[in-house]
Amino acid sequence: MLRLLVGLFCCCLPGLACAQADGIPFNLDQPTLISSLPAELEEISGLSMAHDRDDELLAVQDEEGKVYRINAAGQVLWGINFWKDGDYEGVEAVGEDIWVSKNTGTLYQITRAGQPDQHVEKYNTRLNEENDVEGLAYDAARNRLLLACKRDAKDDGNDKDGRYIFAFDLESKSLIEDPVYSIRRKQVNQFLNQMEACPLRQYLLEFFSEEEKYDLAPSALAIQPGTGNLYLVSSHGKVLMVLSPEGRLLNVARLPKEFFPQPEGLAFAKDGSLYISTEARGKARARIFRLPLIR
Repeated sequence: MLRLLVGLFCCCLPGLACAQADGIPFNLDQPTLISSLPAELEEISGLSMAHDRDDELLAVQDEEGKVYRINAAGQVLWGINFWKDGDYEGVEAVGEDIWVSKNTGTLYQITRAGQPDQHVEKYNTRLNEENDVEGLAYDAARNRLLLACKRDAKDDGNDKDGRYIFAFDLESKSLIEDPVYSIRRKQVNQFLNQMEACPLRQYLLEFFSEEEKYDLAPSALAIQPGTGNLYLVSSHGKVLMVLSPEGRLLNVARLPKEFFPQPEGLAFAKDGSLYISTEARGKARARIFRLPLIR
């Protein structure tokens, strides 16, 4: 049985903080371009802050078993191979270790990354390609990794009109059986129907329409320092959602597609700044943007 259900609270225009206390404290319409990325990272699929510097990031490239370290100017400082090629979607620094997730739900723990004695431990979970794990976040408060699924697997007992986040306990090195967060379409629609003054309401109602398949497809996940809120982005639809640590839906917004044609990575710096990476799309190169916290 699911232990946490998403609640409903508020909605706002992207780029503007809500008047409510739970508004998104970032100007989504005016992100700062950190850099366009080199061709080797055109399919950047995961993002994390480096554990020892707040001006450097870690990234993974889809289909390549390699972790990259990038400075604040977007320059690649180094890249290390950790496994054979595969569909890698998330990266997180946990202390001095680096964790990478695969779309199958497989996790890789890299210790002493880049050193002669680098070691990689592989952990299989009961998730699989049908779940299509794309978001990875480190929940330090509960000593666990969170894995956001882009889809729901067949015949697993979960509501098909839901998207689920699972937890991997770092002490036992095992996946908790039930999802720890859920995002149900019915609840999101109830929320949107209450927000008559929201200019995005019609677009969001169409995106979450119950007449079509459930299109929410989480592609990145990060936990905001200080609040513990979960930020989740769906590349499809460019939807940004904010959940409380208890799983209550606090906000829904849309990322401007002119900046974020395919958002695939989220990371928070210690100062509260939000970094968003977007894959290359058409003539647009892969890029990383920084959004300073509005205090």
